[in-house]
Amino acid sequence: MSTFDSTKLPLKDLLKEIVSGKIQLPDFQRGWVWDDEHVRSLLVSLGRSFPVGAVMLLETGGEVRFQVRPVENVPPQGLAAPEKLILDGQQRLTTLTQVLKLSGPVKTTTEKGKPVDRYYYIHIPTALAGPDRLDDALIATDGSRQIRSDFGRNIVLDLSTRELECQQLYFPCSEILEAMGWLQDLYQMNSAAVPQFFEFKSHVLDAFNDYQIPLIVLKKETSKEAVCLVFEKVNTGGVPLSVFELVTASYAADGYNLRDDWYGSELRNVSSRRQRLAVEPLLRGVENTDFLQAITMLHTLEKRRADLAAGKTGKQVSPVSAKRASVLELPLSAYLKWTDTVEQGFLRAAKFLRQECFTSQRDLPYRTQLAPLAAVLAVMGDNERWREPQIYQKLARWYWCGVLGELYGGAVESRMANDVEELLGWIEHAGDVPRTINDATFQIDRLSSLTSRLSAAYKGINVLVLREGAHDLFWKSQIRNLEADEVALDIHHIFPKDWCEKNGITRRLYDSIINKTPISYKANRMIGGSAPSVYLAALQSHPQVQLDDASMDKLLASHHMPVAPLREDDFITFYELRQKALLALIEKAMGKASNPA
Repeated sequence: MSTFDSTKLPLKDLLKEIVSGKIQLPDFQRGWVWDDEHVRSLLVSLGRSFPVGAVMLLETGGEVRFQVRPVENVPPQGLAAPEKLILDGQQRLTTLTQVLKLSGPVKTTTEKGKPVDRYYYIHIPTALAGPDRLDDALIATDGSRQIRSDFGRNIVLDLSTRELECQQLYFPCSEILEAMGWLQDLYQMNSAAVPQFFEFKSHVLDAFNDYQIPLIVLKKETSKEAVCLVFEKVNTGGVPLSVFELVTASYAADGYNLRDDWYGSELRNVSSRRQRLAVEPLLRGVENTDFLQAITMLHTLEKRRADLAAGKTGKQVSPVSAKRASVLELPLSAYLKWTDTVEQGFLRAAKFLRQECFTSQRDLPYRTQLAPLAAVLAVMGDNERWREPQIYQKLARWYWCGVLGELYGGAVESRMANDVEELLGWIEHAGDVPRTINDATFQIDRLSSLTSRLSAAYKGINVLVLREGAHDLFWKSQIRNLEADEVALDIHHIFPKDWCEKNGITRRLYDSIINKTPISYKANRMIGGSAPSVYLAALQSHPQVQLDDASMDKLLASHHMPVAPLREDDFITFYELRQKALLALIEKAMGKASNPA
């Protein structure tokens, strides 16, 4: 079955439906943004019968309901209920409505974005000089219907009265579709020009009145997902439409302001859910779509459990889902039911991550793993049950398998949904191990290729070292405590870059995470480009450090560094032994052995 019809409609009929309210805008559409030059160009194209592109409309009356608004500057009083909504063509239709159907000035902008009021006219004698002169014939005055020069001091053209228009033969574009009214005034004020007007009507005005706009009309049965996808495809030059904006417009049709709930509103005294989450540094990157996905997964999980309890099987059973289509279908009742619970789930997720030694948003390997974690912790209730050792160990193992298995990059909606159901089943009913744990693998040679701190596994391994209690080589305190005290920290080379290059160590080896560890800026300054044996001696003898070999060796071991080859400046042996030490750390976190190369 076709989901759309294609046809043509006279421009004047289309604009008539817009000013009557039968055609309106869905509230997710951005405002009108065309400048004066765009307006002129469109009018010239219509006057010369050039194609200006198809318009796409959506029938109302189906399951897809949006908050609507009239086209800019159309008076809202007494409008009919909308029968169609504009999906593509808003800028063109708004322009033509303001110029051809409304009596007030067109509120546009200059090329530099300065707001201006404009009235548009066609100079009849110039337009009759030939089709290629229409561009020259089309002029715009200011809001007082005048053109001025010398910074407004001199009036170049005055069209502020109908008599001045008729005498100088400047035809107002607002009269193009209703030209007979202006003609009657012309008879009285400049009758000698009437024959010239009829020639103008035949060569120019009739092109506007006869113009047919191609229409694509999506049927009312079209799904929200299809509307969203279509809108994004046809608006490639505009602002992309997010799922949040579409859900916001849908909920607004039921009188609920989702934007206020997420962003807050001082005017309506509504607090911001986003700000409440951002109190936790780890949650400052949470996006509105993450929040909607978490709610959608719990809503669909509830439906799935109800289906299973009712004895349904196979395709009769609703799936748990985080996909766009499911988010778009999320009913307002489900959002209101779960929203506060899910907010608490995200806050518990931040507590869990702090326990795992994550301290800031930039440390998180995957933002996408927050939504399923929050959903699971939301279901577990208001208590601290998630801290129970057996439950906590399962949560941690699942989390680290997702990170170190690098399974939460790219399109992960299916994995998220599966993990919510399977992780809860594993925790609450001793069900099967979640597939993310089964799918996760870590290749031994992956360590040597981890060089970028933007990599999820790179971030994860760095945090694992901190979680195991790594101490700073200068301050001697646990690095996780120094970070909490805002001491400047970073990940630095253990065998310095300069030393490695002078000793023939390839960049592939010295720049991998095997040769890096988190230390303070102070310790790194003392390391410089020296050999480990040299900088360790300098550190140990520093007045603020004063450590014997055994004490320094203990600090080095807290970073899972092999001490002997480090003190002997033996890079190759150090590299091989630290690789094994980090692999052991990874295997412990994942609860499974790594794969051989």
